[in-house]
Amino acid sequence: MNGMTRRERQVTDLDEIKKILDKSKVLHLGLVDGDEPYVVPMNYGYEFQDEKLVFYLHGARQGRKLDVIRANPKAFAELECDIVPFEGEVACKYGITYASVMARGKAVIVEDVEEKMHALTVLMKTQTGKDFEFNEKLVSVVSVIKIDVEEFTAKHRPGPKK
Repeated sequence: MNGMTRRERQVTDLDEIKKILDKSKVLHLGLVDGDEPYVVPMNYGYEFQDEKLVFYLHGARQGRKLDVIRANPKAFAELECDIVPFEGEVACKYGITYASVMARGKAVIVEDVEEKMHALTVLMKTQTGKDFEFNEKLVSVVSVIKIDVEEFTAKHRPGPKK
């Protein structure tokens, strides 16, 4: 991805990045619909497969998001957590603390039943911390999108020092 401007805020420790991924609950999925952007907030699951970050999303079996992915699989994801506004003595000293992850990759609509069951198990573990089991009937009523991440960055903005 293009260079990060505030490098002092960059997070490179994988354990810290996993904490951000665990605390965030909504992934903003960016897609390219023809010549315009399309962004949709979604629940997600994640895992590392052979040291590569993978996101799983689920939704209806038909709709704009799936049509867009079929036409152009390029995807961008953004997640954030630890959002806390802070005040300052003057306007430019106001701000917000946060931790975030941004990722670029390719979206794939998962058709394999076993992979869909795995994906939904990962998604529920990420969202709830609990283990759930899925069967063929349960996964047949939803679509599952897999984002194979090619590149990602993470960032943390702490509050002002007192």
